Amino acid sequence: MNGSFRLSMTWLHNWGGLITGWLLFCVFLTGTTAYARHEITRWMQPERVQATGSPNAAAAAAATLSREAAQARRWLILLPDGRETATQVYVYNPPGVQPGFRRMALEPADGRPVQARATFGGDFLYYFHFDLRLPGVAGRYLVGAAAVVLLVALITGFVIHRRVFWDFFTPSPTRSRPRAWMDMHNGLGIIALPYHALITLTGLVPLMLLYLPWGLQAAYGGRQADFAAAVYGEPPARTAAGRPAPLVPLQPLLDETARRWGGGQAGRIVIDNPGDAAATILIKRTDADRVVITPEAVLFDGTDGTVLRVWNGDGAAAATRAGAYGLHMMRFADAPLRLAMILCGLAGTAMIGTGQVYWVLKRRKREEASRGLRLADGANLAVMVGLPIAIAAYLWANRLLPAGLAGREMLEVGAFFAAWLLAALHPALRGVRRAWGEQLAAAAFLWTALPLVNALTSHAHLGVTLAAGLWGVAGIDLTALAAGGLFAWLGRRPAVTAPPETAPAPGRAA
Repeated sequence: MNGSFRLSMTWLHNWGGLITGWLLFCVFLTGTTAYARHEITRWMQPERVQATGSPNAAAAAAATLSREAAQARRWLILLPDGRETATQVYVYNPPGVQPGFRRMALEPADGRPVQARATFGGDFLYYFHFDLRLPGVAGRYLVGAAAVVLLVALITGFVIHRRVFWDFFTPSPTRSRPRAWMDMHNGLGIIALPYHALITLTGLVPLMLLYLPWGLQAAYGGRQADFAAAVYGEPPARTAAGRPAPLVPLQPLLDETARRWGGGQAGRIVIDNPGDAAATILIKRTDADRVVITPEAVLFDGTDGTVLRVWNGDGAAAATRAGAYGLHMMRFADAPLRLAMILCGLAGTAMIGTGQVYWVLKRRKREEASRGLRLADGANLAVMVGLPIAIAAYLWANRLLPAGLAGREMLEVGAFFAAWLLAALHPALRGVRRAWGEQLAAAAFLWTALPLVNALTSHAHLGVTLAAGLWGVAGIDLTALAAGGLFAWLGRRPAVTAPPETAPAPGRAA
């Protein structure tokens, strides 16, 4: 019975991991970049690399919106913090007024539009990691399904590797090549196992209502507005009165919320019906100063500042959800903790990648290179080297495209997908074994040369960012150099590209 159970778990671990491994590698790698989401955006806008926030950001943004979007039905203001240095504003116009939606980035000090190259920055990689940039919700369903499979793989991995801790502390230089990859796979899984389990389980929480909507339907039926108000602190907007009235100054309201939150700062301001007698101002607390990000908000009358409603984040269910969500997003983390999370994310990415390589190498030893095995090997290459090449191409495009070019942000994304498609087709044109070496060399060049390209095309190079103490931005160039060195080292290793041994090492199992 034990043998049968273990064999079943082995089958589930191997095939479940193989089928979803390529998707999970993409999710983990791009999700890891989300810890440096704002720093990537600052790197990709070198014109503002030394910009800072301002305590006047809310008032300056409201003044700009009063001039340029007075007829809007809603203003959404996202305030800058220590990492995001621009005020992001979103304008929602009434039906029939075009455009229906508009986004602007404003300078915090005076509300002027930001003068910098257009780019999606780190946001593109952040959104890619949970929706794959697919239309609708298809990508979110795929990522959710893969996360469930990863949880199963973590559990079954312990079942089938009963001696994993013993083997982890018993290195042997005589092990066969596939066994060495398996040891790396197991070791990486052990080193950051708590992180892997935490980030996978909590990753399902932000989209749980998409995957399991039945509880919401049973509790609220069709009353989506009541649910949004109770759980997210987002009440429905009042109907406009049709009578003009000046908007109350924002600073006294911000002072009031800071007092209620014990010094906690506001993160977003939602103003409905601005300039109307029925205006309301909703101020929500930032997520960056706490782990459990329950909705804490205050709703004010927009004409006289009267408090209409208060959310204090009460309720065990809301706190449980908010705690899991906060642990996944890690917005509260300071720089050292974010660095630790990046290293854990890279360990998870490498754990998945080494497992995929081991699956192919193990079967190379036992059988001729079948078409299915060649496809799996090519898929490994397209994902594990092709995706880093695509990310490098995205960053190169940011520096090489003219700063004032119309639609340049979409061209950057186009460079990402074009480079990835080329990497995916390359093995079919050159053969998988040869393509491994060529793509590793290409990745090494693209990443190593990126800081040089940055220095030649902008003033936000390492000589500036290090001298100014901008370690988050400098970290992008330093990471590029480290990635280039890693790919160069891998390119000189025969572990993947060389023909397999004809037999296992003496005395060792394959």
